[in-house]
Amino acid sequence: MSLLRSAPDMTGGAALAPADVIRSGLCIGCGACVAQCAGETVEMRLDVYGQMKPAGSRAWLNRPTMPLAASCPFSPDAENEDVIADSHFPDACGRDPLIGRYEAAYVGHAEEDAFRARGSSGGLVTWVAVELLRKGLVDGVAHVAPSPGRKAEEPLFAYTISRSVEALRQGAKSRYYPVELSGVLRTIRSVPGRYAVIGIPCFIKAVRLATAQDPVLAERITFTLGLFCGHMKSARMAESFAWQMGAGMEEVTTLDYRVKSPDRPANWYRAQMSLSDGTTRVEDWWHMVDGDWGAGFFQNHACNFCDDVVAETADISFGDAWVEPYSSDGRGTNVVIVRSRKLHEIVSDGIASGRIVLEPVDAGFVAATQAAGVRHRREGLSFRLTWRRAGLMPRKRVQASSAGLSVRRKMIYRMRYGIARWSHRIFLAARLLRRPGLYLAWAKVALSTYHGLAYARGPVGRLVERLGLTGAEDGH
Repeated sequence: MSLLRSAPDMTGGAALAPADVIRSGLCIGCGACVAQCAGETVEMRLDVYGQMKPAGSRAWLNRPTMPLAASCPFSPDAENEDVIADSHFPDACGRDPLIGRYEAAYVGHAEEDAFRARGSSGGLVTWVAVELLRKGLVDGVAHVAPSPGRKAEEPLFAYTISRSVEALRQGAKSRYYPVELSGVLRTIRSVPGRYAVIGIPCFIKAVRLATAQDPVLAERITFTLGLFCGHMKSARMAESFAWQMGAGMEEVTTLDYRVKSPDRPANWYRAQMSLSDGTTRVEDWWHMVDGDWGAGFFQNHACNFCDDVVAETADISFGDAWVEPYSSDGRGTNVVIVRSRKLHEIVSDGIASGRIVLEPVDAGFVAATQAAGVRHRREGLSFRLTWRRAGLMPRKRVQASSAGLSVRRKMIYRMRYGIARWSHRIFLAARLLRRPGLYLAWAKVALSTYHGLAYARGPVGRLVERLGLTGAEDGH
């Protein structure tokens, strides 16, 4: 299945326009299309739903081009993750259908300095990036950091390029917020040097596709560091958190999505906001009406068609070790997949010197740490591909099928899809009407219904049990 659309057929390597991707709900907001443009007034902006989208003239938005067809990570004609990984890691000794090609896999943390304490997880993302700078292997690292000098209506976070260890350290922590790459890709193209790029799976894929077309980017982007991903959230999740903490976004100066506490399990997320009046608000995610990540609140629609959880095209990728005993360790623990021989040398040296503490694990262990995400991106995607829809359909590595799925699992996937879709719309209505309670009341009912399906809780759960739809399945 390459594509389904009511408009003229575009299979077989045809050109693609930005509007085609946007109308199909497949724009993830990476900015690769905007980064290609020269001499045109185009940019990436937050849309009314708080998601990054390209903005330009109608002529540009509707102009089909071959470069976009080859570089958009959700294009029907873009190479998939297997093809990209095969070309970049042909000699990798391991291959697994769920985590891709790899040289080695580990679980552990950074022992050196305060990398672990300052990061959301085990501190290894920043440790590896800093090591690349220390060894002179790169001149800059493109990563997400708080927006400098942010004004009230501007995004909380943005990509930047750090050229010093201290600047890079200040960008540590997870940011569940829409960002885009166009600015840093343009800088890399215009400023000579060697660069590393840190990003979620679809962003790293976009970088790989861009470097395949642009020899300057291919020469200058020498390392890619991937982050495991559940899905992309819109900027409205941060705003919803602010509402629930009794503040408006215009008052928020900083947001830490995961305040770390050694005496709490790592998977007990706690958000902290600093406000312009100098006060701080803190709240546990599970007290938020939309704090259950797996329910899908504010998910980008394109994430419904992603099958890469672990950044399979990155030289090295990192996630949280969501299995015991690691998930109960509040200090944070990473699971790491190494694909590049050079980065494997760096990691091995760090282990030997005691600066990082890592234990080898197999592909099955890595997949188990991301079991819920893998199930949603493979089993769930296979089911979603059976649904009738108009517009572009990217070629995926799973086949459309609902075979073997229980009624309950199908209902869970349908419910997640509905929550993701309607959370954007109802939040927008509440925002325009200045009635936060409208969204919060809907979200509370939606979450209760979802928990009834997924975990057999409350009146919905009792009905599910009565109908005989419960089973041993994990509800995530």
